[in-house]
Amino acid sequence: MSYSTLAVVGCFTYPSTSTRNPNPKVSNSTLRRKEFISLLKNCKDTNQILPIHSKIIRTGHDQDPFILFELLRLISSLSSVNYASTIFQQVHNPNVFLYTALIDGFVLVGSYSDGIRLYYQMIDRLIVPDKYVITSVLKACGSLFALREGKEVHCQALKLGFSSNRSITMKLMEFYGKCGEFDNARKVFDKMKERDVVASTIMINCLLDHGLVEQAVQVFDRVRVKDTVCWTAMIDGLVRNGEMNMALEMFREMQKDNVRPNEVTIVCVLSACSQLGALELGRWVHSYIGKHHRIELNHFVGGALINMYSRCGDIDEAERVFAMMKERNVITYNLMISGLAMHGKSIEAVEIFRGMIKQGILPTGVTFVAVLNACSHGGLVDLGFEMFQSMSKDYGIPPQIEHYGCIVDLLGRVGRLKEAYNFIQNMEIAPDHVMLGALLSACKIHGNLELGEQVARNLMNHGAVDSGTYILLSNVYASSGKWKESAQIRAKMKEGGILKEPGCSSIEVNNEIHEFLLGDLRHPQKGKIYKKLEELNQVLKEAGHIPATDVVLHDIEDWEKEQALAIHSERIAICYGLISTKPCTTIRVVKNLRVCDDCHSMIKLIAKITGRKIVVRDRKRFHHFENGKCSCGDYW
Repeated sequence: MSYSTLAVVGCFTYPSTSTRNPNPKVSNSTLRRKEFISLLKNCKDTNQILPIHSKIIRTGHDQDPFILFELLRLISSLSSVNYASTIFQQVHNPNVFLYTALIDGFVLVGSYSDGIRLYYQMIDRLIVPDKYVITSVLKACGSLFALREGKEVHCQALKLGFSSNRSITMKLMEFYGKCGEFDNARKVFDKMKERDVVASTIMINCLLDHGLVEQAVQVFDRVRVKDTVCWTAMIDGLVRNGEMNMALEMFREMQKDNVRPNEVTIVCVLSACSQLGALELGRWVHSYIGKHHRIELNHFVGGALINMYSRCGDIDEAERVFAMMKERNVITYNLMISGLAMHGKSIEAVEIFRGMIKQGILPTGVTFVAVLNACSHGGLVDLGFEMFQSMSKDYGIPPQIEHYGCIVDLLGRVGRLKEAYNFIQNMEIAPDHVMLGALLSACKIHGNLELGEQVARNLMNHGAVDSGTYILLSNVYASSGKWKESAQIRAKMKEGGILKEPGCSSIEVNNEIHEFLLGDLRHPQKGKIYKKLEELNQVLKEAGHIPATDVVLHDIEDWEKEQALAIHSERIAICYGLISTKPCTTIRVVKNLRVCDDCHSMIKLIAKITGRKIVVRDRKRFHHFENGKCSCGDYW
């Protein structure tokens, strides 16, 4: 994009609306103008505009700047920017207001480069910009990350004496923030005479958009009176930057400050709850929605509640929310199907899908990922293939890597490993490491080492292998006694600088999230937790539990292997739950990695011995442990 240097020496004077001219033609023209503008303001779409525009041309008012401004503004607001551009090209002497109307239109539909180009054309014609057009073009520059052009517009604003204009100052902060020029954004902010909550919120958003959480918090803390928008911007930014605990703490502070959350705040908080597994806080937010009728259970809020309950382990409540919703869209259905699939309620998920189709709501690619996952978790092979084929046949949706992956996982679950391998070989797209890893995991579970090694070789040649895949490869070799190959995989992982993601488990107790790492000693009640862990280990041993030490590194003694397994983060979290909650209370744990085989066996026994229901959400799905059984059917 090439633009000329900004230089303005001309100016525009808006036509006088004075009625002192006794000429009846002028008076008649003014009346016609008012009539056309009134008619245009009542238009709701371009079809209503066309006959009025034709009349404007026939009556010779097609160059009237007032009518043209209303015409361009209206057409642009309806996103018919090509139509508006055609009209603009016929204008003999466009003024700054007409340029502004069309530039606004370009910005509205995302044609930022066209908006900037038109602004430069205006400057080349020596038309003096006003504060409105400068505000509009700065938005275009920020959205396009056009730093050089934006700086030139900034210089233009300074020359024209707009340096203290509030609207321009706000847009300058946004522009520099989007372009990552935080020093300049801060200079503009610091020069403001009134750094109020609105200006501070813009600055906070700029910093959070680029992950500068600490600096954003500093600006936030200096705001004396914070409104709902400011609090929401901070909470939303923390969620987007993965600072879930901070986001929830910020929400609690907002409550103490007696600031009412709005719909956006609620959705942001529910998102943080869902990722942390903070069910009790999520329930409180739900009750808050019920008490404050100005927050409706619409697609936006209802979807967030379904997602929160599903991901926090209460799928029954998610179903109740879904049933209460008066209106549902495809996103709502996707969330419900996905939630049921995660919890192993495959038949129910398929029924929801069929209900959606009956309602005339067309599925998307995301819908089919959810329903194919449901078929996979339930081992519904025939139905899974039927759904897979109907994607392209009935709905014209071409299968993507995620859909192929669901079929591979489905075949692997029921032990049809060779069929799964052949399916991969015949795919129209290349497999990714996630798909190959799923098949390798299936080979390990079903004891097909020969095919497993074949898949392992493909995986190692794949390139984009993450730490989880390396660990899986190593464990497959270790479980079959091939310690040399297992060690080689771990050595290759080390050589590549790939670090194993540390296991982390969290549990919510009394509205507070407690996080535990492997062998964690940071918790203030660590003495009671490890005492409980020792008691459990003894009870489990007496109950016949034999630790699955086959995947622990072979160069240490068996008792050391058992000790390494005994301090996994989910066990510590469960022990904390047992000592901190009342008997018969459901224990809910969230883990960032897959639950290992030994922990899975152990948790089944703990649930049976203690009479507790234990719900664990790992990287892939939910495990509902009750009466010595797991909802996953020991396949995960």
